[in-house]
Amino acid sequence: MAFLARPRSPTGLPSPKRASSTKTVFDVKLFLKSNGLGRKIAKFRGKETIFSQGDPAKNVIYIQEGGVKLTVVNAAGKEAVVEILVPGDFFGVRSLRGPSVYAATATAIVPTTVLVIKKEEMIRVLHAEHDFSDRFIANVLSRNARAEDALIDQLFNSSEKRLARILLLLARYGTQDQPQESIPKVSQEMLAEMVGTTRGRVNFFMNKFRKLGFIKYNGSIHVNKSLLRVVLHG
Repeated sequence: MAFLARPRSPTGLPSPKRASSTKTVFDVKLFLKSNGLGRKIAKFRGKETIFSQGDPAKNVIYIQEGGVKLTVVNAAGKEAVVEILVPGDFFGVRSLRGPSVYAATATAIVPTTVLVIKKEEMIRVLHAEHDFSDRFIANVLSRNARAEDALIDQLFNSSEKRLARILLLLARYGTQDQPQESIPKVSQEMLAEMVGTTRGRVNFFMNKFRKLGFIKYNGSIHVNKSLLRVVLHG
């Protein structure tokens, strides 16, 4: 029985074997939308706690839908909202620093869907997939910029401007994602906590925004881009 000779190159030497080109392309969007090894999708009701200040930091969390507020409580028991997070944001990144605890309590503002990624899996993907690490770094930088804006907002702007900014943020204006038509209805008590004012003041400004056509109520809150005028001009 004859054996086929290995193909030879023009030099007369055996041709080198071709490298396999079957490597699977990493899909960042699919990774962030699905369950898998070291990650799972979790759903939370509005006002439900995702993790508490002082809990062991074991996971990085990505928001698929909804919204999350981060709050801290000082030694005197006073609570403050330090950040509002929206779809596309990562949080719980303190876990990547090694053994640590969460510095804030994360609470769903409205019904919220998240992807919970174990620390080990998050570290693996950050090292192995450049597109994913680029997206993660871009979001962390964006969050830092928003945190600076929020601090300035809290120190120098009126509660009316702060409320307008939070509504625009919940509707994804000023984020990497496309703005959405409406946001789930958030209670005025919750908005008052986030703004740092009273429910009465929030009610007054929400009615004012509605009369001016900046927002609409219909089971949810429709935020018009024109609300930006309150933030920019007051």
